[in-house]
Amino acid sequence: MRLPSSIRAVGLCCVLLAGCADTTLDGPAVYVVRPEDTLYSIAWRHDLDYRDLARWNNLGADFRIAVGQVLVLGPGRAPAAAEAAASKWMWPTERLGEPRTLPGRGILLPGRLGQDVRAAGAGRVVYTGSGLRGYGNLIIIKHGDTLLSAYAHNREMLVHEGQEVAMGQVIAHMGEDAHQSPVLYFEIRQNGKAVDPLPLLPR
Repeated sequence: MRLPSSIRAVGLCCVLLAGCADTTLDGPAVYVVRPEDTLYSIAWRHDLDYRDLARWNNLGADFRIAVGQVLVLGPGRAPAAAEAAASKWMWPTERLGEPRTLPGRGILLPGRLGQDVRAAGAGRVVYTGSGLRGYGNLIIIKHGDTLLSAYAHNREMLVHEGQEVAMGQVIAHMGEDAHQSPVLYFEIRQNGKAVDPLPLLPR
């Protein structure tokens, strides 16, 4: 299954739910943006100049940051690499059977009709709708600068575009695929390319 080119152009990145600094072995610490944060408050908390913090993270002139975005707290490491180092996801729904990997690198998770579908990571909803053939009701969440997660075949969608969601938040109820089987199609894309989500999910 493939997402349209306009969605593939959006980057993907793994995020932590906890808003705290995390020192890495091969680069500066990273920080996950919380709802109350601003660039200035983060810089103040970590004894940094806000202009340096903006430069290290390639922020625009408005210094805009988003909840769930991963910031590096020092020079010498690209934000996308920092986000990958902070990789942490959860299963998007209760596992009632073995996931099946599809050629497009997404996975099908069997379940019960109406079963909760949850955000696999914190982020912002960038698409909700049924306009993409083959996906049914689809939700796409943006995580930081380089990652997207997609949730397809939903019976009901409980979030709207532009909404910030937390890891584990119920975003939909499971629906059926074209074969009338209760199932969730789940996909992660990094820098526009689909990646195998299984190694990123808890064992």
